[in-house]
Amino acid sequence: MTTTEPIVVLGGGLMGLAIAHQMARRDHAVRVISRSRNEAAGFVAAGMLAPHAEGLSGELLTLGQKSLALIPQWVAQIEHDSGLSCGLRMSGVVVPFKTKEEGKHYPTAALGQPLNRKDLEREIPGLAPHWQAGLLFEQDGQIDNRRQLMRALEKACVSLGVQFLEGAEVQTVTRNRDIQELQEISLRTAEGEVKHQPCRTAVLCSGAWSQKLVPELPVFPVKGQMLSLQGPRKALKRVIFGPGTYLVPREDGLIVVGATSERDAGFTPGLTPDGQTKLQAGIQDLLPVAGSWPPMERWWGFRPCTPDEGPLLGKSPINGLWLACGHHRNGVLLAAITSELLANAIDKRPYSEEEQSILNTFSYERFAHKK
Repeated sequence: MTTTEPIVVLGGGLMGLAIAHQMARRDHAVRVISRSRNEAAGFVAAGMLAPHAEGLSGELLTLGQKSLALIPQWVAQIEHDSGLSCGLRMSGVVVPFKTKEEGKHYPTAALGQPLNRKDLEREIPGLAPHWQAGLLFEQDGQIDNRRQLMRALEKACVSLGVQFLEGAEVQTVTRNRDIQELQEISLRTAEGEVKHQPCRTAVLCSGAWSQKLVPELPVFPVKGQMLSLQGPRKALKRVIFGPGTYLVPREDGLIVVGATSERDAGFTPGLTPDGQTKLQAGIQDLLPVAGSWPPMERWWGFRPCTPDEGPLLGKSPINGLWLACGHHRNGVLLAAITSELLANAIDKRPYSEEEQSILNTFSYERFAHKK
């Protein structure tokens, strides 16, 4: 199925770009409307691909595992269409514990390799001495979303003819009240002009701002602050996923450190002394030697969260408007499967039993009775 009327993607972050790229690969005309792509969560996240190390459970773990399996092929498509590397590294992730018993009770313990203190010292030289046990998840990895993946996706989309309307803020999504069908979107351009555009098919990828366009959706912001350090090249070969703090080493020695989780901050912008102090304390608690490495950059962003921390996928309360939002801290991990599921749904391809189960599980309707 191809269309001459463009599919409109509301949001130019990682999820929006991933879906735009997938639809363009299927010969659809696509238009991405983005207020500011640099505000997107895809630029803010650390890029961990770690459903096992993060201790996900239930359907969210299954979704993460399925997406992880798709990521090599997904990245290969992006790199082919853009000519740029995405910075994918299956580096493995270590989760440290103070006691062996703590590790045994981790939700995904059965899927990891147990480590004793000697093993930890081999995997993470310089790890603070109070960490006496751990789990190694070699199947998990990372991608350099901030410096490489987002840029590669942008170029891949451009190479396939995706249109971008940058600096434009979608203000309303209008529906026919009788049949709840998408009719038009209203937006304010970078020049301040308000435009009303007829629209029959759109995908909501507006992250933490999604509820502003569709009030029925229980999506709210969780602010996170992060920083990066420049460590010696190869000083850290594994991601360290500690309680409240994680260190993600890039190939050139840059270490991404995250992240605070500020549920009461709303959309309050900016760094705070408290948030930065917590990150520094987390570094000291995990890898004291890294406390002397020079800081490179500090930033913040807003994770799109739902009450159960699972995404909203598939149909919305408005016919013609599809959902790909609410991914919380797993947007980078889930981008591959989200873009495939949404592309199949928009193309009206018959769902497999597995796809139908995922869409049922992560439908917005699961919150309908929790008013």
